[in-house]
Amino acid sequence: MNAQQKVYIVGIGDDGPAGLTATARELIEQATLLVGDEHTLRLVPERPGQRRAADDDLAQLVRLIADNPQERIVVLATGDPLFYGVARYLWDRLGKDRFEVVPHVSTMQLAFARVKESWEEAFLTNLANHPLETVIDKIRVADKVGLFPTEACPPRRVAQALLDRGIDYFDAYVCENLGSPDERVTVGSLGEIAQRDFAPLCVMILVRKPEAPDRPREQVGRRLFGNPDEMFLQSKPKQGLLTPAEVRAMALAAMDLGPRSTVWDVGAGSGSVAIEAAQIARDGTVYAIEMDPDDHRLIQANAQRFGVTNLVPVLGRAPEAWAELPDPDAVFIGGTGREVALLVEQAFQRLKPQGRIVVNVASVENVGQLHALLHQKAGDVQVWLVQVARGTYQMERVRFDALNPTFLLAAVKPE
Repeated sequence: MNAQQKVYIVGIGDDGPAGLTATARELIEQATLLVGDEHTLRLVPERPGQRRAADDDLAQLVRLIADNPQERIVVLATGDPLFYGVARYLWDRLGKDRFEVVPHVSTMQLAFARVKESWEEAFLTNLANHPLETVIDKIRVADKVGLFPTEACPPRRVAQALLDRGIDYFDAYVCENLGSPDERVTVGSLGEIAQRDFAPLCVMILVRKPEAPDRPREQVGRRLFGNPDEMFLQSKPKQGLLTPAEVRAMALAAMDLGPRSTVWDVGAGSGSVAIEAAQIARDGTVYAIEMDPDDHRLIQANAQRFGVTNLVPVLGRAPEAWAELPDPDAVFIGGTGREVALLVEQAFQRLKPQGRIVVNVASVENVGQLHALLHQKAGDVQVWLVQVARGTYQMERVRFDALNPTFLLAAVKPE
């Protein structure tokens, strides 16, 4: 490495050298070997030194750099070489110490700027590395999406694939030839985008329409419990309406349901716990108590979707809403604040002897209060801190998205 020149990976846009910093222009001018694809090389005027085109053969690019250690090599890349670009590929094979990266604004950044949307929480992916079928469930539940389409999967095909799966709740933008004189931004519905052709160099952005709920994918081989969150209709703009699959599975295990159990789900939200409880207690009855009319309708729709006929949605505020219901064998309660302790105390009174109560709360303050209450009434109380991080592919690497930590408490009513 001592005799080797540094290799500079310089990001460039369609505006060519005019859009580069003075440092980046100087590096290009001093290069004795300029490497890039045909498009990026055309952006730079002819100058002394060699030019070598390396379009799609990245292995050839690696060999070219390795075979010319004495040359001042500049690799031209589109936009930011570290954002679905060539830099990581070269680093992995030749070592990071050999390279310096001078990034340009990525086309993804430009696209979000053109449509005036922030991209800090968007789901971003390149369909060249991650086929549409493997990311469609990520798109389904996202608020914003940024995609690099491919020749094999252009925007019109992406739009039609989403529509075929009932995902019709995004406004779509296609940004073509960003930074060049023929730059164009097209906005429309997915149906409109599915009817049009676009330039190969483009970025596709999807923005969820306000208040639009998810359309769950059709499920094959439905699980008895612990179904993925995207299987349920949910009111996306509202938070905390769906108990995550991992927490749901633990809660249902702690409820210890039998085939004929009578179950209350208090504050049922979208009804995920109630529905899976109904699948377990197939000969019993599950009452999903929810005071929000919109969520009550979601419970009905989800129950129909999962084909459970032993679930009874109850519209009303607890405890008044359960006054006429039969005493339960198991109760699940989710909530925050002082109200949850009152609900737990009153539900415990209605619980059958040897019945189980499971409570899901988000704050440490609630844990202390509820533990003291249940310990007084039941003696033994089980408590879990549930911390889950889900693996996801982002920028060609496995990353982990942490869910909010939550607490579960469970107790059995003595004889």
